[in-house]
Amino acid sequence: QVQLAEFGGGLVQPGGSLRLSCAASGFMFSTFGMSWYRQAPGKERELVASITADGGRINYVDFVKGRFTISRDNSKKTGYLQMNSLKPEDTAVYFCTLDWRSGTTYRWGQGTQVTVSS
Repeated sequence: QVQLAEFGGGLVQPGGSLRLSCAASGFMFSTFGMSWYRQAPGKERELVASITADGGRINYVDFVKGRFTISRDNSKKTGYLQMNSLKPEDTAVYFCTLDWRSGTTYRWGQGTQVTVSS
């Protein structure tokens, strides 16, 4: 069974950067796609970015294009979300997921808080 844990959240000033990590336990990490979601207070959870199992296809939602980069290292069973030029509206709890090939979610992480504030 695969478990996920996110790391790297914290408080950052507007314009700053953070790198989130999503570490997986278990032996099936490389067979799953991976996504990052976020949920701001009072708002619905929303997709941020996704990457296929082999890293060959990546998708971003419009509001993070050019600022966020999703990546993965299957040898380390870890995924990443590099976030640059952060804005206060990026404040949210960020979750990683492992996804079946169909796109449906197999496993959620527990989330990590990102706060962008001066």
